[in-house]
Amino acid sequence: MAERAAENQPGRDDPARGMQEQSLPAAKVNEFVRLLGENQRRISLYVMGLVPNWNDAEEIVQETTVVLWQEFAKFETGTNFAAWACKVAYFRVLAWRKRKTREKLQFSSEFLETISEELAADPERREDRERRLAECVEKLPPDQQNVILLRYGEGCEIEDLAQRVGRTVAASYRLLSRIRHNLFECVGRANALENA
Repeated sequence: MAERAAENQPGRDDPARGMQEQSLPAAKVNEFVRLLGENQRRISLYVMGLVPNWNDAEEIVQETTVVLWQEFAKFETGTNFAAWACKVAYFRVLAWRKRKTREKLQFSSEFLETISEELAADPERREDRERRLAECVEKLPPDQQNVILLRYGEGCEIEDLAQRVGRTVAASYRLLSRIRHNLFECVGRANALENA
């Protein structure tokens, strides 16, 4: 159902298709750059909440930015740019899903729609959690920070990660599990302190 709705929404087509020179007044170009700069992190976090692989998420964010630029002449100044951008990103995620149908992990459209609504409902809370997580990652020993970067920043498969850090696959799984547990507890403590 959501995929059918995507057919009439900005951002549903291949962003490279129909790429044409945008002739906007300088003030409108400056407005786009300002709004995109103010909302880039929010858009990225939103997409990363919907897509399991960081590399795919980055690609979707780039496609979203292209579509936002292509459609910006239709954007009404004074309306919610972040909400509009996230809606475009949502349809880019649906397009990405169509391209990835051969992969084993697929979320239903209903699941994605629910997650999308949750992420859009409280972006400040998500940004706070992201900030706390980054602070907790900085507290990790350098070797554990490297493991997190390899797995989640570069999207390394566990076998490649194990080889790069000189561990067995089983030991790498256990290490990642311990790191995730420590990060979960650290973020929980930070939340408790802020809410106290």
